[in-house]
Amino acid sequence: MDLGLSAPFSGPVSVFHDRRLPETGVPAGYAALIEAYDLAVPVPRTLSAIGTKHRILEQGGWRIYTPRHAPEASLEGHLTFALKYEGLDLALLKRLFLAVKEGDIAELVRQKPTGLYTRRIWFLYEWLLGRELELPAADKVSYVDAVDTDIQFGGAGHNSARHRVRNNLPGTPEFCPLVFRTPALNDFITQDWKERARAVVSQVPKDLLARTAAFLLLKDSKSSYVIEGERPPQDRVQRWGRAIGEAGSAALDEQEFLRLQRIVIGDERFVKLGFRKDGGFVGEHDRDTQRPIPDHISSRHEDIASLMAGLIAFDHSVENDIDAVIAAAVLAFGFVYIHPFEDGNGRIHRYLMHHVLARRGFNPAGVHFPVSSAILDRIAEYRRVLESYSGRLLPCIQWEATPSGNVKVLNDTADFYRFFDATPHAEFLYACVRQTIESDLPNETRFLLSFDTFRAGVENMIDMPERTLNNLFGFLRQNQGKLSKRARESEFAALSEDEVSKIEQLYAESFDQGEP
Repeated sequence: MDLGLSAPFSGPVSVFHDRRLPETGVPAGYAALIEAYDLAVPVPRTLSAIGTKHRILEQGGWRIYTPRHAPEASLEGHLTFALKYEGLDLALLKRLFLAVKEGDIAELVRQKPTGLYTRRIWFLYEWLLGRELELPAADKVSYVDAVDTDIQFGGAGHNSARHRVRNNLPGTPEFCPLVFRTPALNDFITQDWKERARAVVSQVPKDLLARTAAFLLLKDSKSSYVIEGERPPQDRVQRWGRAIGEAGSAALDEQEFLRLQRIVIGDERFVKLGFRKDGGFVGEHDRDTQRPIPDHISSRHEDIASLMAGLIAFDHSVENDIDAVIAAAVLAFGFVYIHPFEDGNGRIHRYLMHHVLARRGFNPAGVHFPVSSAILDRIAEYRRVLESYSGRLLPCIQWEATPSGNVKVLNDTADFYRFFDATPHAEFLYACVRQTIESDLPNETRFLLSFDTFRAGVENMIDMPERTLNNLFGFLRQNQGKLSKRARESEFAALSEDEVSKIEQLYAESFDQGEP
């Protein structure tokens, strides 16, 4: 039975939406549905097609299946193929359900009322569109998961008796990005970095751990401003560091976001605080015309309240048992794509990583990983991750420039911020967390131990004020452990040649494993 989708292609293709196939094939699943219904959606990172050879090929954002995988050229055929092999793309599915006739979906369910895939389609239709089809409740058959957890990460879930579907979607219809299971993420989770962090911390004396944690907080705060290209005064850096130190202590709400923005901005004279009342974008302006050249276009300001309510609900969900680092990536990158504020979005975005990790007990007590510092070390990769979705989103947004050099979005884009593939973001954040546990935390602890050894040695030789000793250390560090001629002739002219030699030797012995 054909439910509104005849053969969408005249034959095999070699290019689809400017994306070249590794070999000629017939688009299937989501690719077929995008073409057949002319869906203006961000094209999935990986598309499927049916090839002519009897092996599966994965290359260049394509998965080429064998002829035996070919679905029936119908709405049911390609939807079933998508759910079976490609997982859930909620933004695409919602646009598809809005494009098809309501009766077509209802008839599909009537034809196969106990089918695993038809019940999932039925549930997703009603969940995404917020309205019920004229169908009786499903017979008492075994429940099926809405999210196939062999393909994507799901939440704890609860049963929908009407559909006999277990709703394990990790969010709500207002905000529910999804993450695919990948070898990299499976390895990160298996390695149990939460426990590894506790093992590292358990070997550090409490007084030293407190100093390490304080320095890492300051380092993270400073790095977060550097990422934005700012060099704020030290008091703002310290104030933001204190805010990071409190991350996770309270659940998010609108007032908490506004409080964070006030801390980040500091000087309110030239920035409108609160949620945007206009459009927003990230990018440049043409030098001559001042026309926007966006790399990313933020959500419409009319949609911010709904999107932020969904994001806050995601944070509050007690049933959301998704991995803590994955949840942090979903929340933080979801926020930065929405870009609800005129300014301060980037720093609050990275704060949210700390918030989720602390809220879910991933951090050892009293320690906040310097995630921003790790991001700064990987800044090119960070930008690629942000663009992994922004680049696919931009072609779907219709906009015009405003007289003030801003953008005005002309089409309905809210679903593109509610639902996106956060897999690259989760992999990236896990790599940053691993770096902080494997390198940053032990390196800083080792540095403080070495500095304590150096300071004690100098104090045994010479009565020197703390400020002078720190200055001495700074000169040595800048000059690979040697006191420069200028320093010896000015600030430290009182030191004898023998004392200088002993101090340099002490520095070398204290930092014999190198500095972080």
